[in-house]
Amino acid sequence: MKKYKKATHVRDAILSFLKAAGLKDRFEENLAIAFWDASVGKDVAQHTSPQKVVQGTMFVKVDEDVWRHELAFYKHQIIQDINEKIGKKAITEIKFY
Repeated sequence: MKKYKKATHVRDAILSFLKAAGLKDRFEENLAIAFWDASVGKDVAQHTSPQKVVQGTMFVKVDEDVWRHELAFYKHQIIQDINEKIGKKAITEIKFY
């Protein structure tokens, strides 16, 4: 009778590969872009576009100065929400422009 290895979840296999390749932190940072809409809601998402993440800083394009000003007040809450969704403190700053 053959012995089978315990199955590995695809997510775990991918994360293991990314870690071995030295890309895990970068991948986790960029999850912030995927979680942006869910973190800020539909109304804000219609006026913003996350562009990139560099060393924990997320750069978000905003279509109007009013929204940019408003988002500055909620920046820390947005960072906290995104990091909770990622499961670690991947984002430390958001720059709205």
